[in-house]
Amino acid sequence: MDPSLRDILASYNDRSPLEQAYTIPASWYVDARVAELERQNVFGQTWQVVARADQLQRPGQFVTSNLAGEPLVIVRGTDRQLRAFYNVCRHHAAAVVTEAQGTAGIFRCPYHGWSYGLDGSLKGAPEFEGVCSFDRAQNGLVSVRVEAWEQFVFVNLDPKAAPLADFLGRLVPRAAPLDLGSVHFFERRSYSLNCNWKVFVDNYLDGGYHVPHLHKALNSVLDYKQYTIENEDRYCLQSSPMVASSDDAVTSATRTGDRAWYFWQYPNFMINLYRGYMDTNLVLPDGVDRCKVIFDFYFDDVSESATERNRQSIAVGERVNDEDVGICEAVQRGLHSRAYSAGRLSVRREAGEHLFHRLLAADLKRGLAS
Repeated sequence: MDPSLRDILASYNDRSPLEQAYTIPASWYVDARVAELERQNVFGQTWQVVARADQLQRPGQFVTSNLAGEPLVIVRGTDRQLRAFYNVCRHHAAAVVTEAQGTAGIFRCPYHGWSYGLDGSLKGAPEFEGVCSFDRAQNGLVSVRVEAWEQFVFVNLDPKAAPLADFLGRLVPRAAPLDLGSVHFFERRSYSLNCNWKVFVDNYLDGGYHVPHLHKALNSVLDYKQYTIENEDRYCLQSSPMVASSDDAVTSATRTGDRAWYFWQYPNFMINLYRGYMDTNLVLPDGVDRCKVIFDFYFDDVSESATERNRQSIAVGERVNDEDVGICEAVQRGLHSRAYSAGRLSVRREAGEHLFHRLLAADLKRGLAS
C-alpha cells in the first residue's frame, strides 16, 4: 500500500541539526502529491520572480507569466504604478493578453472583445446591453500582489503574505554593497531538465562540494578550500576567493574579480556574481520529473564592442550548466531506485541544502495542516 502524503512528509525530521540530518526523502522528488502540495503552498504562497525591472520601465509596458498554473500579466500603468493581474478575462476565462511582452494602451480579450485598462478596470463589454445586475466595477481583472527589488519584479499569489522586504529579509542589506544595478541585461536562455526542480536547487546549494569533480574549469579559478557558506532566514550565500589560473583561458578571462558570490533565495531563485558580470537562475517545476531553468545574463558593458566577450562568458556558463544537467538528470534517475531513500549531509559543505530542506518542509507541513 502506498504511504499517505502525511506519512511521506512525516518521514523527514526538519528539527535535526546539520550534523545529524538527512536529506529530504526520495519520495519528495518523485511523488505527484508532493508536487501538487508544492504548487499550492510553495510556489502559490511565496514571492516569485516574474520579470526584470527593465521590461517594465515605461507606461504601457507589460510582461505575461505563468506561476503555479496561474496565468499572469504584469504592467506599468499610465500613472507609472506597477500592477499585476490574473490574465483571465472575466467573461469566459480566455487569456486577455497573448503576447509574452510588449507595450499597450489597453488590453483587449481576443475571444469576445472585452477590454481592460492598464489599471485592470473593465472598459468595454460589447453587446452587453440588457444584462441584469451587471456591475462593470466588479468585473475588472483580478489583481495580484507585485513588488520590485533591485532589477527584479516579484509577485505573490497569497493576498495575506508578508511584504517582499520581509520575505527577502537580510538578503537586502547583504547584497546592497555588491551593486546589482551596475550591470545590464544582455540575453536570456532557457533549459529543460529531466529532473525535479529540487534536484537543481540541491546541486546549487552543496557548498561547492561537486565543483572540483564536475566543474574542473570553474574550479581552477576558485579557492575551493576558502569557499564559505552563510545561511540567513530564507537565503544562503556561498562565496569563494578568486585565484589566477592558466588551466582554462576562457574561464580565466571571463570569471574575474576578488571573489565569486552565489546567492540563493528560497525557494528557487539564484544570483551569481563576478566582476562586471551577473547571471540569475530561476528554476520552475514542470511536473514531477522535469523542470525549466531560466538564465538571464547581465554585464557591465553591453555595447556592440563587448558582444564577443559577453558571448564567450555565456559559453562558459553554458558549459557549467551542461555539466550540471547531466548530473542532475542522473540523480533523478537514482531517486526512483529502491536502493535509495535519503542521504546524509556534509557539515562542512551542505548547510545551504539543509536550510532549503527545512524551509520546504515547514511550508509543506503547514499546507497539509491547513
